[in-house]
Amino acid sequence: MKATQFEFRYRALLIGLIYGAGYWLYAADHVSAIAALSRWIVGANSPQQIITAKLIVAFATALVAFGAFVRTWGAAYLQSSVVHDAKLHSAELVADGPYRHVRHPLYFGSIVANIGFALMASRTGFFFILVLMTLLYLRLAGREDKELEASQGERYREFARRVPRLWPSLKPRVPATGAKPRWGQAFGGEAFMWAFTAALAVFAISLSLKLLWCVIGAAVVFLFAETIVHNRRRKKEAAAA
Repeated sequence: MKATQFEFRYRALLIGLIYGAGYWLYAADHVSAIAALSRWIVGANSPQQIITAKLIVAFATALVAFGAFVRTWGAAYLQSSVVHDAKLHSAELVADGPYRHVRHPLYFGSIVANIGFALMASRTGFFFILVLMTLLYLRLAGREDKELEASQGERYREFARRVPRLWPSLKPRVPATGAKPRWGQAFGGEAFMWAFTAALAVFAISLSLKLLWCVIGAAVVFLFAETIVHNRRRKKEAAAA
């Protein structure tokens, strides 16, 4: 199972469409996943529903924060310019940092964070986002595996035999290569993920949808601006070459 070239190139658009459609399902299902889960835990008439809801949002925030950290850790070795590029880069094999534990740490981090994001949707939207986003990440990982195998040959096949695809090993499966992480550019490239984490943290404290969407809106604007700057930089580099 692997993504098409179209899916990989326009993955950011597909992700946006899936989330947009998932949250839009509130129009058909007016009960949020958080409210449904809260009622299931403490009962429909319990006075503890608000506290339970805040704890659920706190849990969702922790999932997104963990996903953001894993993505940032991976970007520190892979570089954010490669992470967000529309083209698939397979000329080099990165086998340090989180790549010693899992072949696709960025997709693993995204899948974990996706659970937290999906909890912000309705009951129907939660399952819609969870299933389609996980399927998309599996397909994207499959495409990268094929491209890297074609480019790296036996070197990548040996790496794939040792390192799990999407479920990390607690112990590193390959020796460190001595590569140095570039944390500054990694945090810059994943700033939108940390902004989403901040948005959920604000929501966990206030349960204010207005504040939640204000912070998320700012994060989305930042992401689009970062994408435009990245594309312009790539064009200039290509023109200079």
